[in-house]
Amino acid sequence: MPKLGMEPIRRDALIKAAIIEIGQTGALDVTVSRIAKRAGMSPALAHHYFGSKDQMFLAAMRHLLSVYGAEIRGALVASDTAEARLRALIRVSFTGSNFRREVVAAWLNFYVMAQRNPAAERLLRLYQVRLRSNLRHALRLLAGPRAPDLAEAAAAMIDGVYLREALGQGEPDGTRAAALVEDWLQAAIKGGGA
Repeated sequence: MPKLGMEPIRRDALIKAAIIEIGQTGALDVTVSRIAKRAGMSPALAHHYFGSKDQMFLAAMRHLLSVYGAEIRGALVASDTAEARLRALIRVSFTGSNFRREVVAAWLNFYVMAQRNPAAERLLRLYQVRLRSNLRHALRLLAGPRAPDLAEAAAAMIDGVYLREALGQGEPDGTRAAALVEDWLQAAIKGGGA
């Protein structure tokens, strides 16, 4: 007889274990058995909850995007100017919960998975559309008609910093990463280029 209320706890444990395992290996070729072992349960139970490793990884990315979205919403509520909104969008992308080694590895693998998995591609497209929309909105008052181009470039720069970090060593430095994007964007706004 299953214990009532255990499913959300077990699913959460498997999601967190999947993120850690992908972060340690740097690839999606980890086994469900390995993820389940880290979560303290059997591979059969992991398959019961998710059906496949791809479904488990998609649930992990939904979890990461949910954390990211909550942080973005909180930061935007506290921002009362266009500059503050822009800083919030950039800085949340590089907070400790969003820019740590295993999360960076998960993002890199998510981009790869989106090339072959329609559900991952839809989830990635949704994230990209929301990020660009938020950046355009913040940039509209600061850059006028150049806002769409600058938003596109800023989103690409955020992705690029993640890619560079995925290929690096050591723990990611979110403060330095956010400053890099902010400095580039401020120069682009003042300089008139994209």
